[in-house]
Amino acid sequence: MKRIAAALAIIFSVFAVTVAVSAAADSPGSENDPLVTKSYVDSQIAKYGGNGSAPNEYTVVEVKAGQSVLGGEGTEIILRSGEASAIDNGANGVSDLTAGQDLITGQNVSLNHLLLVPRDDGRGIYALTDIFVMIRGPYSLQ
Repeated sequence: MKRIAAALAIIFSVFAVTVAVSAAADSPGSENDPLVTKSYVDSQIAKYGGNGSAPNEYTVVEVKAGQSVLGGEGTEIILRSGEASAIDNGANGVSDLTAGQDLITGQNVSLNHLLLVPRDDGRGIYALTDIFVMIRGPYSLQ
């Protein structure tokens, strides 16, 4: 009986030491879980921003009448001035998150509405007059 108790005590001790060592190895700031600064994270995120801006920043773009702004996947567009219409991909529209609807080609874009381009498939807006838009994410002017 004493041998069983001693064996259990040894097994429990080895288990406790193993758990303690594992927990210490993965604690915040250790080699396995390093801490990083906010500026480092921001610089890494900025590498993947559209057109030179960080993904969390909007870029103000002037678009001449007759030009199109085509968004990439996840691009947000806000029409700030002028008149524009939507460009769909032939099957699905541009998401007008403010109005809660899809805009298909030819439908007018309302001022200050947040538009979302869900995929990189040719969706965006067409400038009927000279316009200013705020854009967050990848885009191209055509």
